[in-house]
Amino acid sequence: MARALDLSEARGDRLLPLSALAPRPQPRRRFEEASLKALAESIRAHGVLEPLLVRPLGEGRYEIVAGERRYRAAQMAGLSEVPVVVLKGLDEKAAQAIALMENLQREDLNPYEETVGVLDLLALELSKSREEVISLLHRMQKEVRGKAAHNVMGRPEAQRVEEVFRLLGRMGWESFVQNRLPLLNLPPDLQEALLEGTIPYTAALELKKVKGEEERRKLLEEAKAGLSLRELKAKVRALLRKGQRSYLEASPPPWHKEVLAKLARVDLEALPPERRAEVEAKLRELLALLEGRP
Repeated sequence: MARALDLSEARGDRLLPLSALAPRPQPRRRFEEASLKALAESIRAHGVLEPLLVRPLGEGRYEIVAGERRYRAAQMAGLSEVPVVVLKGLDEKAAQAIALMENLQREDLNPYEETVGVLDLLALELSKSREEVISLLHRMQKEVRGKAAHNVMGRPEAQRVEEVFRLLGRMGWESFVQNRLPLLNLPPDLQEALLEGTIPYTAALELKKVKGEEERRKLLEEAKAGLSLRELKAKVRALLRKGQRSYLEASPPPWHKEVLAKLARVDLEALPPERRAEVEAKLRELLALLEGRP
């Protein structure tokens, strides 16, 4: 990444007509209309203060590597040309890394976009698919927590993951795995609300625990209306407890009493160390599940 982001050898500043510029496929999912209009007003008053990064395509055409939002706002403001930094000799991987990094530095980036952007940057840096990166992160998490001995933490790919997160400076990789990766599995209604910015990601993760669509819809509307996270957690816990009681009262599973009896008799001290560690890990997972924790 350091080489891809070193622009000192390949830059030349100039003004280029908007008609000569072409956006590139990039990670941004949507441009907020209100934010874009505000930027256009600023550009009308002060001009484009930060040059766009572009690379030559040939025949007088240039691809926008970073700065598509400024490009669109300049169009809205009625400009005919914008300042650019022309990056010469930039290959596709370097251009993609710059685009991803710029996208991740946006102030209005929502948590879902950020999660996907970080995964795509890691995939680019490690030459892996997004799914392979997710698998690597989960293996790293299990090893750090002592739940498995994958022996990946000392390898170059794990060190590269840590380096990318240090460079981003937003969160550690462990926090990313615990708090952001679950956003990829949100139901469509919660994913849409998160992308629109109508609820925080912490509320989305809490609402994800509610499986009933109608119950979740009602709580989602309350969250959008300003229900605090503390109040939301209390309502979700009450709903989950009610559901558990209803299930057990309606049709208690035949193995329920047997499992509880075995748990009451288990002597952890008598188990071999490896078996004890495995049982304790499973019990912690069970406790987290019963308490509704991720």
